[in-house]
Amino acid sequence: MSVKECEHHKGKKRKIFRQVFWCLVVFLFIVLVTILLIWAILRPTKPTFTLQDVTVYAFNATVANFLTSNFQVTLISRNPNDRIGVYYDRLETFVTYRSQQVTYRTAIPPTYQGHKEINVWSPFVYGTNIPVAPFNFLGLSQDQSNGNVLVTIRAEGRVRWKVGTFISGRYHLYVRCPAFISFGPRSNGIVVGENAIKFQIIQRCSVSV
Repeated sequence: MSVKECEHHKGKKRKIFRQVFWCLVVFLFIVLVTILLIWAILRPTKPTFTLQDVTVYAFNATVANFLTSNFQVTLISRNPNDRIGVYYDRLETFVTYRSQQVTYRTAIPPTYQGHKEINVWSPFVYGTNIPVAPFNFLGLSQDQSNGNVLVTIRAEGRVRWKVGTFISGRYHLYVRCPAFISFGPRSNGIVVGENAIKFQIIQRCSVSV
């Protein structure tokens, strides 16, 4: 085989490679533009969360640097989208005080939320002898003595979006709901059982995806 024929074959391979490369580029560009157009037309909006109430069954911070607590929280989630459904693949709720987690995590069963649908969850979140950082425990003890403790009900997990038959990848969901818990004669809660006080919160939560 002559040198000219070898160069001819190499040039032909380069040409085929360039054609395949540009075809892939054009195909990916069309796919991305299509996804962006669908996203812009549908205008997806993240779910909204509201903390409706908190029932306190136990809250004991008398032992140095340890907290025992038991809450039942009612979270309301609403899907504001007309054409997009939401899969809650994993969702866990817990309580923090000054950014420190002070209860265990409680899992909420996976569920699908259709267009404009509302879900109501009432999980129990609790912790037994949870260690609290000394500087946080000092503030917690003072707040409890003053009759008001600000805690944050949090929910974290992963969600997917459903548009027709298309289902997106998983996205992280972060929900934060501040809640004031009052004690003693200043308490505005309602006694609902032995050592149980229910607080009507109705607090809009911050949501990030």
